Amino acid sequence: MVVNQGDEPHEFRDRMILMQRAPSGGRVRSKLVGRKLGYLAGLLFGTIASASNSHAEQIDRGQIQTIIREYILENPQIIEEALTQLQLRAQKAEAEAKSAALLAERSALLESKGDIVMGNPNGDVSLVEFFDFNCGYCKRAAPDVAALVAGDPKLRVVLKDLPVLGPGSVEAAKVGLAVKQVAGETTAGEFHKRLMDSRGRIDGSRALQVAGKLGIDTQRLKSVAATKEIEVQIYTNLDLAQRLGVTGTPSFVVGNQLMVGAVGQKPLEEAIRATRK
Repeated sequence: MVVNQGDEPHEFRDRMILMQRAPSGGRVRSKLVGRKLGYLAGLLFGTIASASNSHAEQIDRGQIQTIIREYILENPQIIEEALTQLQLRAQKAEAEAKSAALLAERSALLESKGDIVMGNPNGDVSLVEFFDFNCGYCKRAAPDVAALVAGDPKLRVVLKDLPVLGPGSVEAAKVGLAVKQVAGETTAGEFHKRLMDSRGRIDGSRALQVAGKLGIDTQRLKSVAATKEIEVQIYTNLDLAQRLGVTGTPSFVVGNQLMVGAVGQKPLEEAIRATRK
């Protein structure tokens, strides 16, 4: 059986398309570097020209251009040094903006009633994961998250469905969210683990099969999965991800850090440790 196959509203599909078409980091960085180089050249010329203001009456425009050219040719390293500093400043500003966004969205990240929570529900640190059941990197990261939960009794893990990889992902996400309502938090956590361990394409039918093996009433599950409440939960996660600049899965939030991709267990441990300090 398929849960609401093909009947997602246009707005919902549009949001998924926007998430999928978000430019990759490499393309964005290339464009930014090009812009920075142009900006840097203008800044450098302006600075050198300003330094010559005291002699402005004696030096004409052509002479200034010659001086600038000769200075750059004799000291080409200043361009690389200045560009490095410019990039560092931009990175710092971006990190500060992300930290501010994470702080502003703290309640939405940590206190949504619809999310599945694993580990210690009263833990001193929360690790939030945006995931898609059809995301290969999410499946790769799943053992790392499980190891963190097993090895850290004070860790709280919040799972946020971000179904950006097609209608099948949306169907599976609806079933997953419905499992929590129908069978409770613990069973929902086990359902999540089993579906993450599954091979092949995941959709509503596959999700219902896994739920059935856990002894869950699949007819009731289908009914809950089709409700407006479940759809709103997915809308909410998509909106939150866009506000935070999350464009893919998996993405992790811990403290004031946003970590994109299957970064591995150790970097996540380090981020958790830093948050506790």
